[in-house]
Amino acid sequence: MQDNILVVEDDADIADLIRVNLCELGVDITLAHNGRAGLQRALDEQFSLVILDVTLPEVNGLDICRQVRDKHPEKAIIMLTSKNSETDRVLGLELGADDYMTKPFSVRELQARVRAQLRKVHLMAKSPLESDSVEDKDITIGALAISTKLHQATFFGKLLELTATEFDLLLYLAKHPNQVFSRTQLLESVWGYQHSGYEHTVNSHINRLRAKIELDATAPQIVQTVWGVGYKFNPDGVQAQ
Repeated sequence: MQDNILVVEDDADIADLIRVNLCELGVDITLAHNGRAGLQRALDEQFSLVILDVTLPEVNGLDICRQVRDKHPEKAIIMLTSKNSETDRVLGLELGADDYMTKPFSVRELQARVRAQLRKVHLMAKSPLESDSVEDKDITIGALAISTKLHQATFFGKLLELTATEFDLLLYLAKHPNQVFSRTQLLESVWGYQHSGYEHTVNSHINRLRAKIELDATAPQIVQTVWGVGYKFNPDGVQAQ
């Protein structure tokens, strides 16, 4: 089944540029030129990925991101922000965006980001019977259980409501307990690209993950910061929860 991508962008020239270049990936593209129309389509129709400009008429991209993430946690979201809008980038990620790109951006870079997000969506939707890789092994650390075949995780028996990217980040860290990873290493291994200036992506996803698995996200025991280096998964912290 062909992937369908919704692009919500009020600048017609940019929207058309995105459409032309993403069609090279063999996907279907649906365009919406204002926030209200984009929100309605994102909530009511089936899309593998939503690409959102932050600054939109009628309903802004941040509000769309929040509402789509609340209703459809399985959908991938990429935000498009202006070069100087660091606050918007951080807010978008905290509200649930999987990734962001700053304008002006390389269309080849956009294609690479879209491919990476679609791979995550396909893994999330894959039937357990299709998962026969030697890597598809469940991980259990104390009360934390991660099923790679079901693409879900439970903590103390409760299903964690994780996006595809949050799941991949948790899985990657849990596979390498006590190993410290820099933000650049996590970008390359979890997001599938290595590009300076996008460390906010990692920081925000770590914060979102902590909010879901830590007893006290302000004093994390499981996903810990190693100052000046990056992050590590502390298996002893799972036992302490």
